[in-house]
Amino acid sequence: MRTRPIVPSVAALSLGLAAVFVPPAAAAPPAPPAPLEDHVTGAAVMEHLEQFQAVADANGGNRALETPGYEASAAYVEQVLTDAGYTPERQYFTFEDLVTDELSLTAGGVAVTQSVFPAEFAPDTPPEGVTGPVVQPADALKQGCTADAWAGVAATGGVALVSRGSCNFSLKVEHAAAAGAAAVIIYNNTAGPISPTLGAPSDAWVPTVGITQADGQAIVAGVAGGQTNATYVLQTSTVSHTTFNVIAETSTGRADNVVMIGAHLDGVPEGPGINDNGSGSAAILETAVQLAEHGGPLDNQVRFAWWGAEEVGLLGSTHYVDDLVANDPAALDQIATYLNFDMVGSPNYVIGVYDADESTYPAPVEVPPGSPETEDVFTDYFDGIGQAWVDSEFSGRSDYQAFIANGVPASGLFTGADDVKTEAEVALFGGTAGIWQDPNYHSANDDIDNVDPVALDITSKAIAHATASLAADTSAINGVVSPVDPELTNLTATARCTGDVVQLSVVTTNGEDRPLDVRITTPFGEKTFNHVNPGKIAQQKFNTRTGALAAGSVTVRAWDDAGSQETYTLDYAALTC
Repeated sequence: MRTRPIVPSVAALSLGLAAVFVPPAAAAPPAPPAPLEDHVTGAAVMEHLEQFQAVADANGGNRALETPGYEASAAYVEQVLTDAGYTPERQYFTFEDLVTDELSLTAGGVAVTQSVFPAEFAPDTPPEGVTGPVVQPADALKQGCTADAWAGVAATGGVALVSRGSCNFSLKVEHAAAAGAAAVIIYNNTAGPISPTLGAPSDAWVPTVGITQADGQAIVAGVAGGQTNATYVLQTSTVSHTTFNVIAETSTGRADNVVMIGAHLDGVPEGPGINDNGSGSAAILETAVQLAEHGGPLDNQVRFAWWGAEEVGLLGSTHYVDDLVANDPAALDQIATYLNFDMVGSPNYVIGVYDADESTYPAPVEVPPGSPETEDVFTDYFDGIGQAWVDSEFSGRSDYQAFIANGVPASGLFTGADDVKTEAEVALFGGTAGIWQDPNYHSANDDIDNVDPVALDITSKAIAHATASLAADTSAINGVVSPVDPELTNLTATARCTGDVVQLSVVTTNGEDRPLDVRITTPFGEKTFNHVNPGKIAQQKFNTRTGALAAGSVTVRAWDDAGSQETYTLDYAALTC
């Protein structure tokens, strides 16, 4: 949107001068509209977070999938959107989730009770579990990545204990199973837990579980001490769930070039989920509110999404994209870019921008064209205001994954979760080195006190800037140039005396070859003209109810059905009747 000041005509000025008999003071042109980021504040976003906290407090302490807390969170978002003039809709979907009914592991005399993660795509054990001697491959690092590593090992019926490293988890399981192992334990080769995946279902797999390096080493020591057996039990069942996304879009802007903004609304059962991801949900909610009030008619439509079931596998956003792929691929093609906001107020924060141009981190996913240019919207903004930022790996581990997998450009912001903060990051952002960027990630302590207000303000303003910028122009991303802004001609604002009362007359002509909507706004009232045809006049007289009018200005805004719009300001002279 551009604002064009219109200099009053000589005739209009002459009329004002003749009636007043003194030279009027020149009216200062009105200030240009403030950018959207000036209207979106961390304090306002924090008010939404306080509502999410209240929801969690009233509903069992969380806002997780298929709980009263999630329903109440969605209802709050919907009410705020409705009050702002949107028409939010729910997109329901059903999915099946795997639930662990029984899980235990004892090996080498060690009962492993924490950080035990069944491998994705590995089968369950029999109900009584798998019991057998602990066996290890013959290679020096005990990684079991080749058939030769099991040559000569009596593995049949045993429980293989292998170290992470050198090859995929699936290859370790393949070779151990081929050697006769009835189950596999994979322990980490560095501190911390592992949650292995075998990549895809296969009849070749045997029950497999991941544990920490410390537990793996304890099992090795126990076996060396004569405790040679292991028992692994895993029983799961499938549960069907129904949940929903919340979607809302602007009423203006071209629907064939949509800017999509998303954040997941659900949290984990362990806590209120205020940073993860109340923060992203609240930030885009406040952006939507302020865009409705201050954005004016937009060039490109903006669609906001609050995703469900992210915490159990990015399911809400995946359903949305898959539904478009199956039922409306043209609508998917009309999404110019997708912006994702998952955790934007971390207490030990970094200001991270998804590294779509792979300048720091090679992406483990295919990056669609236009994504680096989407990243630039954020980095150019931060550079322009002198705000430090760092790259965040473009890993596909949040709700942008389904979009990029289907060729939609994407980027977004992330202030950190379970990554350990470095000294270099402390030098840029403050905080504490050597601990997680969100020490309360996925815990009961992810509450209203787990949000840094400085980080929240920085990211919320960046979200607003990116939204408004792309609502005006996506040409750098997808080459789509916004339509030429509608042109009005022969604009005049003239004060005249009607008896002893000043009347302000505003006149304009549609200078385009298509119908335009026109809105005239004055200090004395507002008038909207729908579908003014080409060459036709829009005119309105406003009664000022006063006999002495100071110099001032009016605003005339024009827009077309595609959402292209233009705003003009007209000065009028002082007049005394």
